[in-house]
Amino acid sequence: MAARLGTRGRFLPYVLGTGLLALSVAAALFCVYALAVGDPYAGFLLTAVAAVPLGWLLRRLGSPDADPSRREALNTVLLSWLLLPALGAIPYAVSGELGPLDAFFESMSGFTTTGATTIADFALVPDTLLLWRAVSQWVGGVGILVLFLAVFPQLAIAGRQVFHAEMPGPNQERLTPRLRQTALAVVTLYLAFTLACAAAYLLAGMGPFEALAHAFGTLAAGGFSPNANSFAAYQEPALQWIGVVFMTLSGTSFFLVYRAVTGHPRDVLRDPEFRAYAGIILTAGLLLALLLRAEHGAGDALRHGLFQAASMVTSTGFASADFREWGLPAQAILLLLMFVGGCGGSASGGVKVIRWLLIVKNTAREVKQALHPRAVLPVRVGNRTVPEDVVRAVAAFISLYVGLFAATALGLVFLGADFTSAVSASIASLGNTGPGLGPYAPIGHLDHLPAAGKLLLMFAMYAGRLEVVTVFIVFTPGWWRLPRAWLR
Repeated sequence: MAARLGTRGRFLPYVLGTGLLALSVAAALFCVYALAVGDPYAGFLLTAVAAVPLGWLLRRLGSPDADPSRREALNTVLLSWLLLPALGAIPYAVSGELGPLDAFFESMSGFTTTGATTIADFALVPDTLLLWRAVSQWVGGVGILVLFLAVFPQLAIAGRQVFHAEMPGPNQERLTPRLRQTALAVVTLYLAFTLACAAAYLLAGMGPFEALAHAFGTLAAGGFSPNANSFAAYQEPALQWIGVVFMTLSGTSFFLVYRAVTGHPRDVLRDPEFRAYAGIILTAGLLLALLLRAEHGAGDALRHGLFQAASMVTSTGFASADFREWGLPAQAILLLLMFVGGCGGSASGGVKVIRWLLIVKNTAREVKQALHPRAVLPVRVGNRTVPEDVVRAVAAFISLYVGLFAATALGLVFLGADFTSAVSASIASLGNTGPGLGPYAPIGHLDHLPAAGKLLLMFAMYAGRLEVVTVFIVFTPGWWRLPRAWLR
């Protein structure tokens, strides 16, 4: 069969196979680690054994020289985020602490950097399994395929389609002229900031294991914590201030960060999206501080306010306190922040600030157009004019996003959830924030959710991570027709 495949049609199996082989290596390393510390290792061993033959077969069917069409590149993204979480769920299932559905939920939540959990008692879960879930979100944060582009140079030949699929946004810029160099630059920054974050947590009082696990969750904007109480379990204020800094960094475009560290720091302050992003975090943080100062004092209120603002805007989902105990105005602000998302080209989920900027600019343009019908009024962001097709695409994305949010919330209501919990769980899953309000708050779990509700939220996580439109494309006529090269 492989001999009959042309160049087209062989990109997908090659990338999936490569991903599975990389997963098998990770599982093997975890197996060794589990043996060394005396934790159960069977789940990691089974994952490695299952991934090796399937990965080898797919790589044999694929080709490193494949030149994918856009359809094949997007299919690769779609299938990667199904196949890898499916195999990544094996250690959870074999552990005996989670059933098959809960295991897949936990794995999907990790790889999509959502951070929602079905683990009811963290004390029963081995440290190796908690570290596995932390690593899964760390990999998902930068984008599995981008990471593989950096590790496997063969994919850089025609990889820009895939990079575009995972790093969405109206303003697509390259860090460097070649995609391989771009991917390497992104991963290098990602690793460097993760290590810096872990070191900062360690110096501020966290233990080595917790510092590393929280660093994975912080830079990935994932929010998985090895502690059931998240950051609320730590009394040292410095830890939460470090979290604010690195969460804000994780939500900043890595393209922009790259420019800053390569000698162009002024580009950060000149960027309209970053200015809006930072302004939203600061404004929301100060509003929350004003609402909390009566019960927490000015200093603690400011810390909690900025921490939760950064956590929700960046879709990280860490909690510095049990905000179910906060007043309704503060909870309403947190709920609205879940709709924002970080900057385009960052590890964050959500709509992304650049899209909201375009919607605001387009709305202002329409108001002016009503006053001056004959005027030509382009939409501009900073010094750039945004093409009309991009504006229309963003409007369509927002419409589809809101529609899926409403449908998910309605589905949860039908399954017995109260309105507030359904709305918060829907946007938290779709925006890859993870925790919501009520019983779905960070200091809680989704173990009690019925199976249909878990499936619904898993689809929302999956769709949100892959930018919604990418997922719904598969329902269009003709999308799944076999490539002609496969029929030769």
